[in-house]
Amino acid sequence: MKSLRNSVTLIGRLGKDPEVKMFGDKKKASFSIVTSDTYKNAKGEKVEDTQWHNITIWGSLATVAEKYLKKGNQVCVEGKLVYREYETNTGEKRSITEVSVNDLLMLGDKH
Repeated sequence: MKSLRNSVTLIGRLGKDPEVKMFGDKKKASFSIVTSDTYKNAKGEKVEDTQWHNITIWGSLATVAEKYLKKGNQVCVEGKLVYREYETNTGEKRSITEVSVNDLLMLGDKH
């Protein structure tokens, strides 16, 4: 059985065009995707739960994302959760959780 440790699969729509940066000879594409789910609360009211997810893609998949993905496109991403901390230009410490993608599937046109 394939190891399922730290494995994430999400289907959602891009919230913005990919932002691409070079780190030496490696390309990194970053963007966010939105996922939504609906359920009924205890009062029987329909509730929509919307979540935003930070996505990072490296290497040749980053080139694919840069060339083909745009805001609103629907994608399926598979990868692992990565937690990292960084410091802003003002010295403020921040943290972020993102999905580091190892597989990408473009699902359809934007709606």
